Amino acid sequence: MLFAVAMTFIDQTIVAIAAPDIDYELGLSTSGMQWVVNAYLLSLAAFFALGGRLTDLLGARRVVVAGTLVFVVSSVLCGCVPRGDFAQTWLIVFRATQGLGAALLFPAALAVVVAVFPVERRGRALALFFGLSGALTALGPLLGGWLTAWTWRAIFWVNVPVALVALVLTAMAHIVDRRREERLDVGGAVLIAVGMGLSVLGFQQAFSWGWDNAATWACIAGGLAVLALFVRHERGVRHPLINLSVFRDRAFTIDSIVLFFAMLAFVPLFFFASVYAQVSLSASPNQAALFLLYFFAGFAVASQWGGRILDKRGALPALKLGTVVGAVGFALWAGELTDLSMHDQWPYAALAGAGIGFILAPASTDAVNRSIGASYGEVTGITQTVRNYAASVGLAVFGTVLAHVTTDKVVDTLESRGVPPEEARGVARSVTEAVTGNADERVPEGSGRAAESMRETMSAVRMDFAEANQWVFYGMAVALGIAFLFSLRHPGGRVTEETPEPSTAGTR
Repeated sequence: MLFAVAMTFIDQTIVAIAAPDIDYELGLSTSGMQWVVNAYLLSLAAFFALGGRLTDLLGARRVVVAGTLVFVVSSVLCGCVPRGDFAQTWLIVFRATQGLGAALLFPAALAVVVAVFPVERRGRALALFFGLSGALTALGPLLGGWLTAWTWRAIFWVNVPVALVALVLTAMAHIVDRRREERLDVGGAVLIAVGMGLSVLGFQQAFSWGWDNAATWACIAGGLAVLALFVRHERGVRHPLINLSVFRDRAFTIDSIVLFFAMLAFVPLFFFASVYAQVSLSASPNQAALFLLYFFAGFAVASQWGGRILDKRGALPALKLGTVVGAVGFALWAGELTDLSMHDQWPYAALAGAGIGFILAPASTDAVNRSIGASYGEVTGITQTVRNYAASVGLAVFGTVLAHVTTDKVVDTLESRGVPPEEARGVARSVTEAVTGNADERVPEGSGRAAESMRETMSAVRMDFAEANQWVFYGMAVALGIAFLFSLRHPGGRVTEETPEPSTAGTR
């Protein structure tokens, strides 16, 4: 099952490394490139609860196989995107169907793990599953850098052999399907997908539409209103998509909130850090991947340490330590971005990674362990929906902030070189929309004062982009700081009650 979910975690980060090459070849805008990354995360969040529920109703083995097939077919189609005007739509659509496949696959895989481990070993198995599956995201940047040197399309095609092996291993495991004779909450599935999609659309398009545009706020407010309607709907359904009663446990609620704020930073970091490395540091895709390894070095060590803390003292110490370390790490890292030195940043990147490592597995495992009376399909649907929705919102919000600040700073740079304000703003928006594909050797072409000024000031623009990224990284530090405040409300203590027996687990 770890092998099966490896694809889904690798694909959360692998596209970030290839973003400049994809953008350069297909001519996508910054908003379009962010949607290529975000469509996967948003779809994963929107359909995760559905995947958990289908696991309960149809059986884990069937859903694992279905999710793997949807994922690998979508991966092949992503790699076959044609050039031209239809390229952006094609890529976004099939990234979304990739997310659907992952949303089916992960909760079903977790249900299998739960069913095959006895109660006394289940907590350790879940901690290992969450820790290793989170650490698999580290393979994304490495594979992305290596495969992009050949062709960026290979970052999608690499899922084919992984999927084939996963299907063979699933068949060899002889998983027994047991199903519940209950109805699927179709209305709830539609409401949660629409609510998440609308709200993230508003955040994502704020740069293009403007924060003063009624459409921006209509999408954000409308999406949140639909999510509120979803909560009300779930309370009145006999067999809900998500069992909201688990939120009566304060520890479960705090675990979910801490995960939300931590994930605002965790997955979006890969996109912003890799683009920063390739634009401001003029790094190659391989060098950008190594840059992210500093973060994962801290993450890997802290994940193991956090698991031991959870076993001995419960989740509270790990959550408090992780949120503080993460907030300090991201803040210090932000301060170093304008030095434009990859080597000088590694201690702060590792510190930020350690903070996330202390949080991720302990909070996820503690939340599942406290879900007495609910199925693992339902509970995992909640925690993973929270995590992936937060990642999608984080990418949208921080992407909008990055675009606005970059535009303003490039305008100032051009105006200082004598470019008229209106012309400077038009050129700055074009630079912002193309900056992810604007590496060192891709010098702006054309004639006129603006084009000449851009060629003369590319080093200044790289600094502008680094300064804009500081806003993003400081925002991530603030998110971890807010998570710390919520972690103080955690009741603490170890979970001593027995977790649900397989008869009530998601495979039944």
